[in-house]
Amino acid sequence: MYKAFKMKLYPGFEEEYERRHNELWPEMREMIHTHGGKNYSIFLDRETLTLFGYIEIDNEELWEKGADTVINRKWWDFMADIMETNPDNSPVSVDLKPLFHLD
Repeated sequence: MYKAFKMKLYPGFEEEYERRHNELWPEMREMIHTHGGKNYSIFLDRETLTLFGYIEIDNEELWEKGADTVINRKWWDFMADIMETNPDNSPVSVDLKPLFHLD
């Protein structure tokens, strides 16, 4: 199963966003894998500062439980100053509907 979504970066934080993800905390990496996430990529549309995320997950229920982990909440707080977030600091994220897939 796979998911695609979009988020929004604040202007001027492109390099910082990339740096933080290149230095992804080991505990965050472990949480993603423990909750069934793999083959995770995030892309940036430089014109609109829209982030496009793609991740393969084992199942939706297990993946959603990762959002309530302490390390995930800490990551949201860490990223809140450079991207659009909700009141709980979770990223404003819009799921994208799959229309075509080719293996």
